[in-house]
Amino acid sequence: MSGHSKWATTKHKKAVIDAKRGKMFAKLIKNVEVAARTGGGDPAGNPTLFDAIQKAKKNSVPNDNIDRAVKRGSGLEAGGADWQTIMYEGYGPNGVAMLIECLTDNRNRAATEVRTALTRNGGSLADAGSVSYMFSRKGVVIVPKTGTSEDDVMMAVLDAGAEEVNDLDEAFEVISEPGDLIAVRTALQDAGIEYESAESSLIPSVNVPLDEDGARKIFKLIDVLEDCDDVQNVYANFDVSDEVMAAVG
Repeated sequence: MSGHSKWATTKHKKAVIDAKRGKMFAKLIKNVEVAARTGGGDPAGNPTLFDAIQKAKKNSVPNDNIDRAVKRGSGLEAGGADWQTIMYEGYGPNGVAMLIECLTDNRNRAATEVRTALTRNGGSLADAGSVSYMFSRKGVVIVPKTGTSEDDVMMAVLDAGAEEVNDLDEAFEVISEPGDLIAVRTALQDAGIEYESAESSLIPSVNVPLDEDGARKIFKLIDVLEDCDDVQNVYANFDVSDEVMAAVG
């Protein structure tokens, strides 16, 4: 599919062992806490919490940290913050459309961080609605390739509502409607196929192809945005070829 998905998957693997590990842990813990607050502290009855816990565990977040986040979110332990989700719209270099999802307890701080990151790296904030129409909410499951073929994955998820299966080199990406995400994830589990992550994501309808210079600029901007404590996810509609990916390294 898109170079963006391929890049995000590769970057995700590297993030586990790089210097930002502590920051990534904090974001995963925040996801768990918010999921517990929204849908209750029982993963069996709260699929969003189940997926948030799975993702945290697969990224080596200690079980104690996860348990405490669930307790804070469900009110069994004091100390939970009043997290709010805010979506900022913007443009990066080369006209790349961006949606920046924040989970914050301070709206002013989040807005300042996002605006500063964009303007210092060739981007700008956009008016509400000017970018979001280019993205659709989808369920995305990432399946590692270890011993699993595309046909195996396709056969497992076809009747569960999967729309497409994309090859991302080291993994397969299964796209579905958000409402079919749990069914797709369950179908993979029932077929004995391990998945790396299952979550709701924003997929662009049109991608902007980037050359090496454009790719370097957009990667830098996304790195700066993701380094902000309040930023949970960055979605962008760029595409990079394998050749550009190799050149950028």
